[in-house]
Amino acid sequence: MTAKTFAQKAIERASGVADLVPGQIVDAFPDLYMSHTASWRCIRTLEKMGVEELYDVDRVAMVMDHLSPAMNAKTAADHALCREFAQKMGVKNFFDVNSGIAHIVLMEHGLVRPGQFIIGTDSHSTIYGALGAFGTGVGFSEITAAWVTGKLWVKVPESVRIVIDGDLAPGVYAKDIMLKLIGDLGADGLTYESVEFSGSYVEGMSVSERMTFCNLAMEMGAKNAFVAPDDTTLAYLDEAGVPRDELDILLPDEGATYRATVRLDGPTLAPQIAVPHTVDNVVGVGDVVGTKLDQVFIGSCANAKYDDLVIAADVLAGHRVAPGLRLIVTPASAKIMAQASDSGVLTKLIQAGAMITNPGCGACAGNGGAMADGETTLSTANRNFQGRMGSYDSKIFLSSPATAAASAIRGVITDPREIVATAVVA
Repeated sequence: MTAKTFAQKAIERASGVADLVPGQIVDAFPDLYMSHTASWRCIRTLEKMGVEELYDVDRVAMVMDHLSPAMNAKTAADHALCREFAQKMGVKNFFDVNSGIAHIVLMEHGLVRPGQFIIGTDSHSTIYGALGAFGTGVGFSEITAAWVTGKLWVKVPESVRIVIDGDLAPGVYAKDIMLKLIGDLGADGLTYESVEFSGSYVEGMSVSERMTFCNLAMEMGAKNAFVAPDDTTLAYLDEAGVPRDELDILLPDEGATYRATVRLDGPTLAPQIAVPHTVDNVVGVGDVVGTKLDQVFIGSCANAKYDDLVIAADVLAGHRVAPGLRLIVTPASAKIMAQASDSGVLTKLIQAGAMITNPGCGACAGNGGAMADGETTLSTANRNFQGRMGSYDSKIFLSSPATAAASAIRGVITDPREIVATAVVA
């Protein structure tokens, strides 16, 4: 038998076709089809087609996350259409505007499991690899087709290993690793390839950090991303109420063929910044220290999990947001917001001068937090494209939550290690 990568095994399971090789195209039957606020597009298409029955309604998950709550009458009508459709069709996995970001919500509710093949109407569906699933983004036409037929074609990707060894220095985080990799490999460096993360650092990561890794792998062009499930994964799934006897964990074989292996030494890494207007335009924080900011946004599916909010709150403790700067914090889900409230993390953020908004995509999806001409935001999101947050004559820089919080204190881009060092001395 030929040794196989995770991608080969996952697509074999989903397609029922054995001995697949990279480049081969097969019909796969996804375990879950995620669609977000714009699910109305799928619904309207079904209406035109006259389709009144879905292939498997239990595989459908709809999350009203991108524009929540409704920002105008058109959005409200779209939400209403989705609610009516879900009720009519018996969609149990419907999450309304109060729930949060689709990816995080689905994982919290135990809908994402190791070995599954999952498609979603969001490019960052690669995040599901944090729990050992094959997650990939598709268009609304593909989701509509899956609703009706239960399948879609997929090409088996080549695989790349990324190995990160060693602990990170204080003030350096998982987001910094991913920005460094994106900068080094480029936005199209791993186009339609399966990324398998491994190494001593990866083995010690929390599920939250694994989410950051797999989420941002898409910004290198990856088809999917994967971290091998372990005890950390199982503990998360236990909390989500997933019975262990229902798990189908898939692991790559020793000796599997990879197109390339990329290595990164954790201890040597400094905080990283993606500068306007592309995610792969990455520099060390020292190159842009002192850049004036008008706004800091801590949110998105990349960096608005509970751990991310804790990091930001710890940096901000004992400080106030710089005069004239807006700090917007948008928790990824209702569960995370409640946890942050119960633990006092939200209180710390508010006392520092942060504005807390409802769970969801928020400013990352252009829903609030817009900038005027000439303004600059430092964001923990996964993209900094021109015009993504308001004016086309504005700028978006990307960083970790620690760098964002430190920069909010001084009103300019700041190396978080300076704030950490000050706190230690004090």
